[in-house]
Amino acid sequence: MVQGDRTTRIVFVSTMDGYPWGGSEELWSLTALDLMSRGFAVSASVREWPSLHPRVLDLQARGVDLWVRPVAYSLSDHPWRRLAARRDGPRTFEVKRLISTRASALAAFSHGNALPPIELLELCISRGLPFVTIGQANWEGYWHPDDVAERYRVALAAARRCYFVSDANLRLAETQIGGEIVNAEIVWNPVNISFDASSPWPSLTENGELRFACVARLDPPAKGQDLLFEALAATPWKHRRWRLYLYGGGPVREGLEWLAQRHGLSGRVVFAGFAAVEEIWAANHVLVMPSRYEGLPLAMVEAMLCGRPVVATDVAGHAEIIEDGVTGFLAEAPTARAMAAALERFWDRRGEAEEIGKAGARKIRAIMPRDPVRAFSDKLIELVGLLNCKAAPVHGDCEEVSSGAVPQ
Repeated sequence: MVQGDRTTRIVFVSTMDGYPWGGSEELWSLTALDLMSRGFAVSASVREWPSLHPRVLDLQARGVDLWVRPVAYSLSDHPWRRLAARRDGPRTFEVKRLISTRASALAAFSHGNALPPIELLELCISRGLPFVTIGQANWEGYWHPDDVAERYRVALAAARRCYFVSDANLRLAETQIGGEIVNAEIVWNPVNISFDASSPWPSLTENGELRFACVARLDPPAKGQDLLFEALAATPWKHRRWRLYLYGGGPVREGLEWLAQRHGLSGRVVFAGFAAVEEIWAANHVLVMPSRYEGLPLAMVEAMLCGRPVVATDVAGHAEIIEDGVTGFLAEAPTARAMAAALERFWDRRGEAEEIGKAGARKIRAIMPRDPVRAFSDKLIELVGLLNCKAAPVHGDCEEVSSGAVPQ
C-alpha cells in the first residue's frame, strides 16, 4: 500500500472551536485510529490552542498526520499566507492547503453542532473531493438566512453522507435549511465504558440520602444546570434527603457556585470535578440532564449502560433512548418548571429506581452497536470502496473493499 495514494487516505477536519476537546471529538478521533489499524493513511485538521489537548497529541504520536490550524496569522508569517487567509479566512485557507497537499479518497467534517461551515463543504465540491459530514449537537436557535440555507441545500446534497447522532437533530437541521437531507444517516458516538459494564446499585447513606449526578460541562447555556438548581430549590425538596453532585469542568463554575448559594443549595450541591465513569456510578443513583440543547450525550448512554435511571429534558435525541416512565423521566421542555415536574414524578417512584435503571440498561443495549467506532469505520471504508470502484472498476476490488480491506 502506498500511503500517499488517494485511494487509501482519509482526511478528518474537526471544526470544534469552543473547547480544546469535547464529546463530539470522540467519534472522528477514534475512527481515525481504527482506520489506521486497518491500513489507511489518515490526516487530521484541528484548531490551534495555547496547549493542544492530550488526546490530540496522542493522535499525532500514534501516526495521524496532524495539521494544526492557527486562529490568526502574525506578522512573522509569510505575507502570501496572510494575504490568502485574509481572503478565505484562516480555517478555510488551512483546510485548502491540507487537501491540496494530501491526495485523499474522502474528507470527513466533524462539527460540534449540526452542520460544518458551508465554506468548507463548497471547497470540497470545487476541488472534486468526496466528503461526509458528522453533526453532533443542534439547537432551535441555529437558523440560517435564506441565501446560506440555499447553499447548504446544494452542498449537503453533494455529500456522500450526512451523519447525525440523533434523528431529532437531523429533522431540526432540515427545518433550519428548509429542505430534506435525503442522504442522511444516524450514527452512534462511542462511550467511555465497556458495553458490558456492570455497576452494582449504590447503597444509601446512613440517613437514606439519594444521590443525583449531573455529568456535563459547567456551561448553563447548553447544559442547563441553572434550571436544575431552580427546580431543586422548590419547597418540597427542602425536606427530602438528597444530594446533587456536579461532575465536569467548564467556564461557569464560579457562577454556578454563586447560584447554588443564592438558591440555598450550598449544602446540597457538590462540585465534584472530573471522575471516571465507573467511579461516578459506583456512588450515585440517578443521572439528571437539564440540557437546553444536545446531540445524544455520552453521559446519558453511559449511565444507562450502568443501570441508572435518567431524568432529562426532552431535547435532541433524549426521547429516542429514554421511554418516559419506563427507562427514565422526560421534562416536556428545557424549563425549571418542566424539570421540576419530571423530578417530582421520579421522586414519587424512587422506590422503583433500581428496576427503572435495569430497564434502561436493557433498552440501550438493544438499540446501540456494541462498537460504534468500528461500525462507523466500516461505513467510511464502504464509501471509499464504492468511490474507487466508480473511478476505476476492476473485477474483485469492490468486494474486497466492502469487506474492510484496503485496495492494493
